[in-house]
Amino acid sequence: MTKNKTPKKAVAIASGALILTGCVSNSALDKDGAFRELPEPVRELAAPYQNLDKVRLDANDSCFWYLHNGPVEDTWLPLRTPKGNPICQAAS
Repeated sequence: MTKNKTPKKAVAIASGALILTGCVSNSALDKDGAFRELPEPVRELAAPYQNLDKVRLDANDSCFWYLHNGPVEDTWLPLRTPKGNPICQAAS
């Protein structure tokens, strides 16, 4: 039986992207704290059904959240991989 290396790869990619986000200035964020341009490694990890035009990194849980535009209201939801895992900053 082979082990699935996707989680380790995902954490490594996300970690690299998050190192870059630590260097992001406030001008790289919009009024909601969302990235004006999402780092490519995070974009590659995200499942395709999510709105990648409005993504922010939450300081409380160190995870990426995206703005879901629902029929009644807009809601911030955790950004997830295609397998349903949240995309978060790796612990240093």
